[in-house]
Amino acid sequence: MSIARDFTKRRFWARFATQTLAAVGFFAVFAGLTDALFPDVLPPIGAFLIVAVSVISIGYGLFQSWPRPVQQIYNSPNTEIHIVEGDLFEQAGNIVVGMTNTFDTEIPHIIDENGVQAQLLTRVYRNDRAALDRALDAELGAHPIIQRFTPDDRKPGKQNIYPLGTTIAIAPSVRKLYFCVAYTEMNVKCEARGTIDGIWRSLNNVWDEVRAKGNGDPISIAVIGGGQARISQYFPAQDSIRFIALSYMFASRKEKISSRLNIVVEKRAVRNLDMLELQAFLKSLRPS
Repeated sequence: MSIARDFTKRRFWARFATQTLAAVGFFAVFAGLTDALFPDVLPPIGAFLIVAVSVISIGYGLFQSWPRPVQQIYNSPNTEIHIVEGDLFEQAGNIVVGMTNTFDTEIPHIIDENGVQAQLLTRVYRNDRAALDRALDAELGAHPIIQRFTPDDRKPGKQNIYPLGTTIAIAPSVRKLYFCVAYTEMNVKCEARGTIDGIWRSLNNVWDEVRAKGNGDPISIAVIGGGQARISQYFPAQDSIRFIALSYMFASRKEKISSRLNIVVEKRAVRNLDMLELQAFLKSLRPS
């Protein structure tokens, strides 16, 4: 993930200033104590000494505040969280795919052809919608249908409605699972809507399913809320990432989910993120 953007953030410059001044303070205290205990040992303050202290202090400040890849390793539970810029479907390990509570798959009029759900069809199932529907239906058979659209609704696409948070795992290839979770509700106009409470409950279901079937392998999830959930106006990507990480860590403390969580951010969304703030947040999730 590019780190150049972090140089434009106030948090970087605040940390740089703090660390640089801390280094200057250390030298000042060191010099004062040395002069008090061992008079005449230190050379007179000259230009060389001022330059040397300044260079070392600035170097220390840069080292401490220099942007790094956003990731955090935890010992309890034994797992990692990485914030990754890139393509969700190119990540190693298993993948979470957000869906509606009807598990519709038809694009582009019912499902946004640019969304993660559509990419599962076009990239993983190579536009073979019948194969994807068979895989979904085979797993959904074990889950209750809570309601059906009626003919009067005239909703195109699938008619069965499943409970919010329903999660199933499909395996179109060997050793890679796609955890499909219904985190938004579909209406008769084929408009998907999500809520923060619904997303939280859905994530908890996802972690349970990943824990049961994921074999501890890394799991990757896209930033949620900005697409079909239609809640980006009060749930921006920065909050969504913190939300996912918090949910994952709470669930991991109950029982380990996987060796690593990748929260994958599209390139177009990265420029709006404060990576240093996210790093600080991930660090704050360590047990106290």
